[in-house]
Order: sequence, then C-alpha cells, then structure tokens
Amino acid sequence: MEKIGKRFDGKVAIVTASTQGIGFGIAERLGLEGAAVVISSRRQKNVDEAVKKLKDRGIEVIGLVCHVSNAQHRKDLIKNTIEKYGKLDVVVCNAAANPAVDGILETKESVLDKLWEINVKTSILLLQEAAPHLQKGSSVVFVSSIAGFQPPKGLAMYGVTKTALLGLTKALAAELAPDTRVNCVAPGFVPTHFASFLTTNEQMKKSLEEKTLLNRLGTTQDMAAAAAYLASDDASYVTGETLVVAGGMPSRL
Repeated sequence: MEKIGKRFDGKVAIVTASTQGIGFGIAERLGLEGAAVVISSRRQKNVDEAVKKLKDRGIEVIGLVCHVSNAQHRKDLIKNTIEKYGKLDVVVCNAAANPAVDGILETKESVLDKLWEINVKTSILLLQEAAPHLQKGSSVVFVSSIAGFQPPKGLAMYGVTKTALLGLTKALAAELAPDTRVNCVAPGFVPTHFASFLTTNEQMKKSLEEKTLLNRLGTTQDMAAAAAYLASDDASYVTGETLVVAGGMPSRL
C-alpha cells in the first residue's frame, strides 16, 4: 500500500464504522492517499486506538464516537468535521449490523427494525445532514455486500437490506447529480471481526473460497482499493453503479 498515488490531497472524508475491518481499511487508504479522514464507531476506546494507528502512519485524522442510529451523534459527526476542516468531499457509509441468523419469517420485529435502521435508514439520515456541505465534485460510497445479490441462508434479511443499498445508490445518484457522485462497493466475504462467525470455521472458510474464481477470501485492502477508486476523480464519469469485489462470485439480481 506504500506505492499509491495521492488522489485525495486536500480532501476531507468521513467513514462510518471505521475503527476496524473494512471501514478502517477504507479510512487508511483514503488517508494514505492524502485525505484528512474522520473516523467513528460506537466505543471511545476503539476510536482512540484506531486514531493512533492512523496517525502513526502519518495520516491526518480525527475520531469521534458515533452510534449511527443516534441523531445527535450524526449531527455532531458532520458538525465537527465542518468545524475542523471547513468542507466535506467524501462520505463512506459502512455501518452495518446483523443481529440474528434466523430465517426471514422467524425474524423478530425488533430485529427487522434494527437491520433496516442500521443498514439502510441511518445512511439516508446521515446524508441528509451531510448533503448541504458536500463540495462540487464530491462522492458518496455505500458498502453493500455480495449477499445483496443472492441473500444466503442465515444472512437472508441482512442480505435484503444490502439489496436495498443497490437501489438507494441508483436513486441518490440521480438526486445528487451532477455535483455529487454516488456509488457502491459490494464486498465478497472478508475475514473481519464482523464476519468471524463465517470465517473462523475452517470448513466454512474453505467452502466460501471454493465459491470464488480466485480461490481465496477478500481482504480489507481489496475493498479499500475499490472504495478509493469510486471516491476518486479516476471515477469522475461513474455514478449510480455498484462495483462487486468478490473474487468472481456470482452477482446478479
């Protein structure tokens, strides 16, 4: 990752749920390419640890506690970013939850509400706060999932919320054009803490690897590179699109 360009010099990026896993990888990549990054998660300890890691790599960064379902936290995330840097160029919506592995028809209403709220609704509400501050030429990137194309057993309702992000990408690309581009990354399976229930089981891991053409799981760097491309001026004629980064796994609705 050292031999990369500086596509984000002078730009300011917010990445939600970004103290570990894919979110941290995206924040790190944008920062290494010159962006001032604003990271966040629900726990102060995680925020402090992630900020230190990024600063140790020479990245300009601030970290805030932000539970995306908390309206005041969302307002403060945008407010503090603008107060500190005076503008906003990139928003990456990465926060997600998967509180249950029940079948859809066995899923409790409270779980359905949480899935919808965290995985879809809060991204909309955050962008309502962010939109007035987005610069001309700015970019929004949603993080969906390969599960959004064919929701698997045990991840079915989670997958359906990720399908919703594909439609949200199209709708908001039209609404925010021409000044702001809106795109989406659909990661394959990546061995992060969030996906540990899938990837720490060797048999499950091998099964997932065999479903890819490249015979491996993804990495946070793979996803970060894709998000950085979509957020950068290299993708200046790309909007309303979903980039699947899943090693060749099938991805058709």
